[in-house]
Amino acid sequence: MAAHAKDAAAPADVSAPSASPKGEVELQLADDALDGAPARTPGGEERRDLAKRQKSLTIGAVCKALAQEFPDISISKIRYLEDQKLLTPRRTPGGYRLYTQGDVARLRTILRMQRDEFLPLRVIRQELAAGRGGAGAAGPDMPPVPGRSARDPGRMWRASVSVRAATGALYSMDDVLEETKAEAKLVRELEEYGVVKGELRGGVRYFDETEREIIAAVAELARYGVGGRNLRVFRSSADREANLLQQILAPALRSRNPDRRKEAVEALENLAAVATHLKHLLLIRDLRKIVR
Repeated sequence: MAAHAKDAAAPADVSAPSASPKGEVELQLADDALDGAPARTPGGEERRDLAKRQKSLTIGAVCKALAQEFPDISISKIRYLEDQKLLTPRRTPGGYRLYTQGDVARLRTILRMQRDEFLPLRVIRQELAAGRGGAGAAGPDMPPVPGRSARDPGRMWRASVSVRAATGALYSMDDVLEETKAEAKLVRELEEYGVVKGELRGGVRYFDETEREIIAAVAELARYGVGGRNLRVFRSSADREANLLQQILAPALRSRNPDRRKEAVEALENLAAVATHLKHLLLIRDLRKIVR
């Protein structure tokens, strides 16, 4: 909490990014001051050390650098991703976060996967572990193609969410409320409308990882006045899509041949990715009509 307060109180001139090399040097000198180290004049070993660190950015500077591509980016959102172990910026002795260019590239990849591919944090974590946030990640001028696998570029459509068995992790109501910041009344409303079901064990209701993320998404919608009763349209749409995909692959999914069934599951995930992307495009098309 103390580190968070310090980030929020960081001077504006330290957080503001600069497009000029001089501005970057000034930013790093300010970082040195935050570290408690005296500002140094570039020269010899000190110049090399300064050149190595001068591209580090404060959390406020990262927000400003990404705001054009991601208008809803915020300091609290970056902190949340850090809390979820998706980002690990270095800390100064004073507790301030400093982000390298690699950290910023990783954050950009995470935000694009959320925005363009609707991936939950669990899947994003798997993608990053598989190397997607590394050298192979899309650069700032090359947005990723939705549905294209970073591990197998020849496979155009990949699953945005695996339909295979989940990790088995369960979260109590208290855990879900704490992590998602949702209200208990909202969760009960979601149960009432069949959006989430949970599992009762020993008198305590537990939710799996997917349902926890559903609750987190609904909690965000609730900030705009969207209630559980408004979500029936999402639930009905998801049910119809699932039934359609089931009809397409039903014979293969019921096969007793394990290889054929495995192929059917992979095809189901690919079809789900295509359907998700198509739905996204249709939504964007209609929303553009609204803002004209």
